[in-house]
Amino acid sequence: MNPHPCCTPGVQASRQRRFMQKVGRTLAWIIPGATLALLPKCPACLAGYIALATGLGISVSAASSLHWSLIAISTATLIWLITRRVSRFLTAAHSSKPAAPLR
Repeated sequence: MNPHPCCTPGVQASRQRRFMQKVGRTLAWIIPGATLALLPKCPACLAGYIALATGLGISVSAASSLHWSLIAISTATLIWLITRRVSRFLTAAHSSKPAAPLR
């Protein structure tokens, strides 16, 4: 007896791969956005949070550098994601056939 087509290993692997790609795309947006939203405004607070979370103390000047680096990386990542999304949208819009004229 043949198994149902949706239950074959190739189809299941394909579904799992698509699911993981969706999860990855979602996390690509969530991580930099959450970083910007949850990042404390004060570098001294960032140093304190790092000390509480890891037990390692860093100087305020190092925390300030880390603070601005996290802001720059998160912002750059979001700009890159937005640019990629707009580029794909414009490519799809220009590649579709124009509608037939109404008569």
